[in-house]
Amino acid sequence: MVQVERGRIYRVFLNDPERRNPLSPGMVEGLLQALEEAEKDPEARVLVLSGRGSAFSAGADLAFLEKVTELGAEENYRHSLSLMRLFHRLYTFPKPTVAAVNGPAVAGGAGLATACDLLVMDQEAKLGYTEVKIGFVAALVSVILVRAVGEKVAKDLLLTGRLVGAEEAQALGLANRIARPGKALEEALALAEELAKNAPTSLRLTKELLLALPGMGLEDGFRLAALANAWVRETGDLKEGIRAFFEKRSPRF
Repeated sequence: MVQVERGRIYRVFLNDPERRNPLSPGMVEGLLQALEEAEKDPEARVLVLSGRGSAFSAGADLAFLEKVTELGAEENYRHSLSLMRLFHRLYTFPKPTVAAVNGPAVAGGAGLATACDLLVMDQEAKLGYTEVKIGFVAALVSVILVRAVGEKVAKDLLLTGRLVGAEEAQALGLANRIARPGKALEEALALAEELAKNAPTSLRLTKELLLALPGMGLEDGFRLAALANAWVRETGDLKEGIRAFFEKRSPRF
């Protein structure tokens, strides 16, 4: 259910196109495994996540939805924990991540795209956190969404459950770039190549700072930033970057 293409740009595809790539238990476990392998792969610099077929992800698995109210508290909690691990793993992934939203991204599928660092959205795609429309709560996704767009916008999207198009998604701060119809993956791969040219140590440390700073006070935030500023000066990436700058060549990270 998950297809991987390894390389400098590590491509991960939700691969259940006939069912519009739902977040079934098998899909969730496959994505977790792909993330684990991508982190350990020394060649992989940037991860691009997309969906096969006409959708990015339609969200919950319909077979699961039919029996969710009969599973019992323990089984439902296990399922929620697996989803929590996936969203947390993707959101805190140490290498840059880019979502190529090639088609509808709904409910958990929208959350999956939002958890990526950057989001490229097909001009004709729709995105929405639609859980309230069937009695669910976008609980896990809300943790990420409120950090991405702020409380007022998050309330709008989560309480209405409405779908938004690419232009509105970009205006709200959800989408970073809009691609021509059918070109979301191509645009995302070009963006990933741009990121991959940068120093891996700098990318990782920047991500760590951005994860920590929203929960810190002003003084603590500046102190952490000062430590990061000092520590990065001892790295091989900075030495190579400075050397390349003075030699007027591209750095070899």
